[in-house]
Amino acid sequence: MILTSAESDQAFMQRAFELAQKAAQLNEIPVGAVVVYQGNIIGEGFNQSILLNDPSAHAEMHAIRQAGQHLNNYRLLDCTLYVTLEPCPMCAGLLVHSRIKRLVYASPDLKTGAAGSAFNLVANTQLNHQVEVNSGIMTEQCSALLSGFFKRRRNEKKAAKIAQKNKQTKN
Repeated sequence: MILTSAESDQAFMQRAFELAQKAAQLNEIPVGAVVVYQGNIIGEGFNQSILLNDPSAHAEMHAIRQAGQHLNNYRLLDCTLYVTLEPCPMCAGLLVHSRIKRLVYASPDLKTGAAGSAFNLVANTQLNHQVEVNSGIMTEQCSALLSGFFKRRRNEKKAAKIAQKNKQTKN
């Protein structure tokens, strides 16, 4: 069975979403990513910055590192990166340096997105490579996962403050 481009984009973004859910289960910001070459996933990752105490441990970083190892090459020509959240400037720079051909992301990041929302590093003509960008696949599901995660974290912080205040009142 041959999938259309839209069907394959949906299937690969679904895998990235599953990885984002895994990140959420580990109390990481729920972002997942996969790198695809010739119709096959050759790298995947999810955010692990908190778990690894590594500010560079973004989903894209893990997926691209795996893909480079798989291809035995630091250049990922003809590869597509699927990610549940628009890449930050660090990850967008990685896309340019690794020569990723195409980026497909679900949710825009209006504060730090570097693929057209806040910045557009991946299409900057001053750089030696530009990345083709597509967005909007599974936006609602990925945005809801992120929003729910941050709402839960805000509620946890609020509850911790109340508990601390109650503890101080009792003493």
